[in-house]
Amino acid sequence: MPLGNTPSTTVLIVDDVPDNVAMLHDALDEAGYTVLVALDGESALRRARQALPDVVLLDAVMPGMDGFEVARQLKADPATAAIPIVFMTGLTDTEHLEAALAAGGVDYVTKPVKPREVMARMGVHIRTAQKARQGALERHQARNALDAFGYATITVRMRDGRLLWETPLARELLLRHCGTHAPVTPEPVLHWLARLSAQHAQGGWQGAEPPRLTLSQGPRRLSFRLHQQVGDTDTDVARAGAVAGLDGDWLIVMQESNDTSVIEALAQTFGLTAREAEVLYWVVQGKINRDIADIVGASPATVKKHLERILPKLGVETRTAAAAMAINRVKLLQPGG
Repeated sequence: MPLGNTPSTTVLIVDDVPDNVAMLHDALDEAGYTVLVALDGESALRRARQALPDVVLLDAVMPGMDGFEVARQLKADPATAAIPIVFMTGLTDTEHLEAALAAGGVDYVTKPVKPREVMARMGVHIRTAQKARQGALERHQARNALDAFGYATITVRMRDGRLLWETPLARELLLRHCGTHAPVTPEPVLHWLARLSAQHAQGGWQGAEPPRLTLSQGPRRLSFRLHQQVGDTDTDVARAGAVAGLDGDWLIVMQESNDTSVIEALAQTFGLTAREAEVLYWVVQGKINRDIADIVGASPATVKKHLERILPKLGVETRTAAAAMAINRVKLLQPGG
């Protein structure tokens, strides 16, 4: 049995010369492959989209739509883009071979084709494609598992900052907190990645987890953690603490937390209004009046007035004492609370 062949391996042969097709068809069929045939470009596209073969053996020169155009259209369609294409050509000059590879071919054989050579080359590319599909499936399952546990995931291409994909939960969270979705990466995330890249270039956070990004929207917080380079499942930055660089595509894990219950507990414990409890919550988080004003949508003067009413209710004179009392009295503010 040839390399890469499995009981479900399907080969699509595309050639406008029936005699060429018959010879190769018989050899592949005898070797145990499932063989499909197309005698022109349009038929090849229909067959490929319907059957999704494991490999396409594609004649380069055909009347009407030639093999180069067939390959370009297959690669442009997400459903068929991953199918390896091996060109069969009688053209051996460098220009035509470069055109075959530029159109999306992974390899080529020269005519007259030798079935054993074709099967040997096919086997290599089929195994590579199957491994890539298995890896993609495993990553998809891992992403779904993260979503199920409340960890949303996105992938960002560092070269241009493009958000390549997002899980459903990630899309929901990005829309809620940033008003964006793929392919747009939120500006705060781009700035965070740029800082991480600069820090890494200077030897920063080696041996430790990279700094996280946290975006706040009232009591809701959305955190971002650099996780791993896509395709490198053994490199978890949070565990390994070092990466070769911040190039390539990076998986980022997001998680939302909501402290509404903490704010409600502050209001009940100290007899505060909802807005006073929210201001006290941000005081506990170490925010200054100007930052609190931005978060709650008020002016710094209004925040100051809220604090002037909060301090007597807690029986303290400073914001530091108010924060300490809140942490002491409200269990949810305590570590592990």
